[in-house]
Amino acid sequence: MKKGILLSVASSALFATMYYYATLMQPFDGDIVFAWRILMGLPMLALVVQRARGWGAVRQTARDFSRGRFLAAMILCSLLLGVQLWLFVWAPLHGHALNVSMGYFLLPLVMVLVGRLFYRERLSAWQVWAVAFAVLGVGHEWWRLGAVSWTTLLVALGYPPYFMLRRRLRVDALTSLWFDMFFLLPAAIVILQAQAAEAVRLFAAHPRLILQVPLLGLLSAVSLSMYLAASRMLPLSLFGLLSYVEPVLLFWVAFLLMGEPVAPAQWLTYVPIWIAVGLVAAEGIRKLPPRGAA
Repeated sequence: MKKGILLSVASSALFATMYYYATLMQPFDGDIVFAWRILMGLPMLALVVQRARGWGAVRQTARDFSRGRFLAAMILCSLLLGVQLWLFVWAPLHGHALNVSMGYFLLPLVMVLVGRLFYRERLSAWQVWAVAFAVLGVGHEWWRLGAVSWTTLLVALGYPPYFMLRRRLRVDALTSLWFDMFFLLPAAIVILQAQAAEAVRLFAAHPRLILQVPLLGLLSAVSLSMYLAASRMLPLSLFGLLSYVEPVLLFWVAFLLMGEPVAPAQWLTYVPIWIAVGLVAAEGIRKLPPRGAA
């Protein structure tokens, strides 16, 4: 149990590190960083699959591609995730780091609503209050600016269709992730080819990038390995609670390390949403089995 908790927290810390790391890869823009993440991350992911002895499941899923609708759904799944992976490295480079962290705070609450609307899951009293506080925070942001950032909405509303589609496909997480990354490879190659001359110039002008690019792939693979290992070691309820560590770290990375300002009025947006997350987390802690229980 302790090892699983350590791995989960460490993976969240590495994801937050990668969030900041994207800014260190300037003058590369977000598109190139995304492309290198896919290109360098895929062979690292292959090592994870090899270690987990997952190639049998990969081959079985590939045989199912003879069904055209299944293949189309897998490609759509990859595209939905690809948008999120692109946004994760684009946002820190373009002043949207805090907005994206807000999206990750809202995501668990949106998933609660998705469960109620699409899967007929009943909301507990704690969840009802959590949704109410989240609506209060989002409503304040809408009142303050007249809109909610598109990057916030893209995370909060873009991930649920991906998770719903993955659930419908019934492909295990590691196999699904392998094909998600594999189908994104052509897009990464196209991006790198289109900017090949500029990339060569930047490598020559900034030799540090020669080391930083493979390190990006290593960070991605190690964080993923820890995340998947933790998912297998921990009870689902505890694993879900620990997922709240990442958006907290993303917020403070954006606020403290990237220097994105938070206007005084914005705290009236963040605080209700944090209260909502706290309510969901507190309910989860209450439902954890007693220590030593089977």
